[in-house]
Amino acid sequence: MKIATWNVNSAKARLPRLLEWLFEFNPDVALLQEIKCLTANFPAFEIQSAGYNFVVSGQKSYNGVAILSKYPIELARSQLPGDENDTQARYIEATIQDMRVASIYLPNGNPTRDENGCDSEKYLYKLDWMTRLREHTKTLLATEDPFVLGGDYNICPTNGDVYNPEGFYDDALCRPESRSRFQALMNLGLTNAFRVFDNKPGRYSYWDYKAGAWPKDNGLLIDHLLLSPQAADCLVEAGIDRTPRGREKASDHTPVWCRFS
Repeated sequence: MKIATWNVNSAKARLPRLLEWLFEFNPDVALLQEIKCLTANFPAFEIQSAGYNFVVSGQKSYNGVAILSKYPIELARSQLPGDENDTQARYIEATIQDMRVASIYLPNGNPTRDENGCDSEKYLYKLDWMTRLREHTKTLLATEDPFVLGGDYNICPTNGDVYNPEGFYDDALCRPESRSRFQALMNLGLTNAFRVFDNKPGRYSYWDYKAGAWPKDNGLLIDHLLLSPQAADCLVEAGIDRTPRGREKASDHTPVWCRFS
């Protein structure tokens, strides 16, 4: 099974690129983020015509996550538990074959400071969301079933994952509190699939549209596939597919993928 995660930055605006990639890369499972549409407006006909089943948690104009699968797919949940008042569409989880998978669009959290220099509401929401994700991950681990938590985490885990560490020091993607919560999640026993095979710095999955970031390779590694121990035992390959980012009208992210035996 080949699983990939991709922040498509609008399923409608990027539909030609998405269909092109599904045909060329041919993932068994695709975890999508920032589809930026209501569930009812997701391009169902086109995705089904490409040979994929799907489940969606949509939101008008913002956020939104989806899971595409060549295999039958059973929805498990469409919200991250822990806050019944949180209506942002950032988490969806499903069972495919014997694997549990989740598509995650973790809050960005910027700007991190309010007008008084204190932590902003957006940043505190990010930190709280990460705490909730860790608590839910504990329940998944307790089942001892294989799972993949993939998505746009909006976290650069180390300075090697950002082209300009000094410039991003107080950014929500790199602040110590953000990294600490990401590490606490990893410390539950998860494996970052890509880093099993490549530990070199300067491997990126996101390049801003501004200031020539893509041609200069001024990027960030913020998209991750985190595996349970049972899934990690079956991992045979992982990588970053840079091809979609270099095409016309591309998303500012590119897919990160892994393959299991």
